[in-house]
Amino acid sequence: MEIIRFADIRPEPWRNGGGVTRELASHPKAASAQDGAWDWRVSIADVAKAGEFSTFPGMERVITIIDGELLLLTVDGSEHPLEKYRPFRFSGEAASAATLPTGDIRDLNVIARTGAFKGYTSIVEISKKRAHPVFEGQLAVLLEGKATVAPGAAADEGSDGDSAATSAGEPVELSRYDTVVGSDSRSPEISGRGFVAVISIDHVEP
Repeated sequence: MEIIRFADIRPEPWRNGGGVTRELASHPKAASAQDGAWDWRVSIADVAKAGEFSTFPGMERVITIIDGELLLLTVDGSEHPLEKYRPFRFSGEAASAATLPTGDIRDLNVIARTGAFKGYTSIVEISKKRAHPVFEGQLAVLLEGKATVAPGAAADEGSDGDSAATSAGEPVELSRYDTVVGSDSRSPEISGRGFVAVISIDHVEP
């Protein structure tokens, strides 16, 4: 079970000085130090002042406000008011700039190479009664509330031919913005109260 702790991630300042970004995950990992060298990247950014966004040629972006009230994003001359927990998709090649009418915001960014990968963001309310699984190709970021994650059940064939669910490992507490990495062998399961962002990175068949 893999957990990416937000507190362990070093913030990288923007080139234009308008904020900082913390990279949660990217592929391939060796390219993470170079903007645009990866095929996809998931990051959290703190936006402290109005200004232009960096362009990412050949990429598609999904941005979601996760803290703060409103971001006014202008994409190729069209203004889009982005509210909290409402993902917005746009071209990484587009000329884009933001203003902050209600103050500083924090956003979740999913950037994927067009024609190779497709990124999706869904905001999910979690519950203590029903655990939320995180599957292979997914990342789940705790946005608010209190939650734990535990290894999911693994199906073992019993002697009578029936499948018996077994689970091992104690639940691990998550802090705000910690990320759970999905798995196909034993999907981690998040439970608690609050909201998580579930990010899916799908490989696009040529």
